[in-house]
Amino acid sequence: MDVKEPKVKKERESKLRQSAEEKLKEVTTGMADLSEVPPERTANLIHELQVHQIELKMQNEELRRIQGELEKGRDQYSHLYDFSPVGYVTLTEKGIIHEANLTLASMCGVERSVLVGKPFSRFVFRDDQDAFYKLRHRLLETEKSQHCELRLLKKNDHAFFASLDCMVVKNRDDDFRFIRGAVSDITERHLIAEALQEAQNGLEQRVEERTAELRTANENLAQEIEKHRKSEESLRKALSDIKKLKEQLEAENIYFRREVKIKHQYNQILGQSDSLRHVLFRAEQVAPQNTTVLILGETGTGKELIAAAIHTMSPRKDRPLITVNCAALPANLIESELFGREKGAFTGADTRQIGRFEVAQGSTLCLDEIGELSMELQAKLLRVIQHNEFERLGSSHTIKVDVRVIATTNRNLEEEILKGRFRQDLYYRLNVFPITVPPLRQRKEDIPLLVHAFIERYAKKMGKKITSVPKGTMKVLRDYPWPGNIRELESIIERAVILCPGPVLHLADKLVISPHPLSSDMKTLEETERNQILNTLLETRWCIEGKNGAAEILGLHPSTLRARMHKLGIVRPEAKVPD
Repeated sequence: MDVKEPKVKKERESKLRQSAEEKLKEVTTGMADLSEVPPERTANLIHELQVHQIELKMQNEELRRIQGELEKGRDQYSHLYDFSPVGYVTLTEKGIIHEANLTLASMCGVERSVLVGKPFSRFVFRDDQDAFYKLRHRLLETEKSQHCELRLLKKNDHAFFASLDCMVVKNRDDDFRFIRGAVSDITERHLIAEALQEAQNGLEQRVEERTAELRTANENLAQEIEKHRKSEESLRKALSDIKKLKEQLEAENIYFRREVKIKHQYNQILGQSDSLRHVLFRAEQVAPQNTTVLILGETGTGKELIAAAIHTMSPRKDRPLITVNCAALPANLIESELFGREKGAFTGADTRQIGRFEVAQGSTLCLDEIGELSMELQAKLLRVIQHNEFERLGSSHTIKVDVRVIATTNRNLEEEILKGRFRQDLYYRLNVFPITVPPLRQRKEDIPLLVHAFIERYAKKMGKKITSVPKGTMKVLRDYPWPGNIRELESIIERAVILCPGPVLHLADKLVISPHPLSSDMKTLEETERNQILNTLLETRWCIEGKNGAAEILGLHPSTLRARMHKLGIVRPEAKVPD
C-alpha cells in the first residue's frame, strides 16, 4: 500500500464535511428560527434536503464503489508489488528501509518486518558498504538514476550478488524525498561469469602452455632443421670435396703413371762427369726446401729428369709430380690447362675442368719450357707464385693453393727480357735457385755409359743380344757434338739396335758434324757457373764465409766454393798500390 493513501482519504472527508456545512448555511440564511419559516418555504427546504440527501446517498454509493475498486486495485497492486520477480525497497534519505516487498525479504531470507525500519547498509556485505554509500551520495546529489552491483547478506551472514537500480521520489505536498530501489539477484549470472572467467583463465593458461609447448617444439624443429641443413651442407661439401678429389685423383693418376716412368728414367741417370755431379749436388741442396727452381739447358739435356729428381728428394715426394709442357699446348688452351675452367666459360667448354695448379695441390708443378708462355699468362703465373691464389676461367671465386714451382727453359731469359718477350719480375721470382744442365758435348766422358745403357734397354725390349761396341763406333759417338743432346743419342742407339743383325753394334746413321758453329748466345755450364759465383762474390765484396756470405747465398760449403773457384780460375783481384 502507498503510504500517502490514508492522508488523502482523510483530506477528502474533511472537504466533504466543510462543503455540507456551507450548503446548510446557505439554505438557512436570513432565518433566525425554523419556526419563522413560511410553510411553502419549509416545503421547498424539505424537498431540497431530501434531494440533497439522495445526492449524498448516491455520492456515498459512488464513493463506496470507487473505494471498492481502489481496494481491489490496491490488493492487485500489493500482490504485484509483493510477488514481483524483482525486490523493491523504499528508503529514507538517511538510508532507512521504509517499505520493502516480500520478494526482497525472500531474497534476504527474513520476514518483511525484519527489514522495515532498519538501515539498508546493515544488509550490505561489509566489503561493499562503501560502494553503497557512494551510490546514495551520488543519487541524492544528482537526483539521477544510479546503478551498482554489490553483495547483500542473507540469514546466517550468507551473501548473494545483487544488482541495485535506484531513483529519487519526491512528495505533492512537501520536499520530503524517498529513495526507491529495485534489487535483482544476479548470483547465478555472477557465478556463471566467474565460471566463464575461470574457464577462460584455464583456457588461456592451457593456450599459453600449449603455445609454450609448440614454441619449444618449433625451436626444437628449427634446431633439427638447422642441424639437417648443416648436415646437408656438410654432405654437399663432402660430395663436392669427393668430386674434386675424384677429379684430382683421376688427373693425378695420369701424372702418377707418367711420374713412375720419369722416376724410372731418373734411376737411369748415368754419368760420372763433374758437371753432372755438380747438377745433382745442386738438386740435392734445393730439394728439401720449398724454393722455386729454374732449370736451364739445351733441348734434350734432361731438364725434366732433374725436375723429377728434385721432387723425388723433396718432402712432397708422396704426391705425384705434375708437368705442363708450355710449348706443346695451343695458346688458347694453356690458360685453362693451368688454372682450370667453369662450364660455359667459353664456346665448347661443356664441362668443368680443374687446372694443373689444383691437381698439384700439396705437390710440385713443373712448367716445362716456360719461355713459351704469353705475356698475359706470365702475369697470372706471377700472381700464383707471389700470393698462392688464382681464379678458374669463368669464375670470380679465388682458390688458394700450396704448390712448389719448378720451371725449365732452353731459352736465354735475360735476352728474352731485353726483347720484351718475358717479364722481368717473373724472371726474378723464378730465378731464385737456377740450375744449368750441361749439354752432352760438355760431358763426353758420360757418353760410353749412356750408350751401353741405351743398348741394354732396347736390346732387351726387342729380344736381341748385343755384347760389344767397336772402338771406332764409340769414337764417332764421342766426337759428335750432339746438338740434340741425350735425346738425339737415345734415338740413334734405338735405330742402331733395331737394324743391328748381330751381337756387335753398328750405327745406322752417318753422323755428320754441322759446319755451322753453335749459337754464340748459349753459354757453357762453366761460363754460367763462373758468372754466377763471380757476381755473388762481387755483391758480398768477396766475403766467402759467415752470415750473408757468398757460400751461404749459393748454398755451398765454404770449402766447396773455394774448390769451385780454384777450378774455374776465379781469383780475387789485388788492390792497386799508388805509385
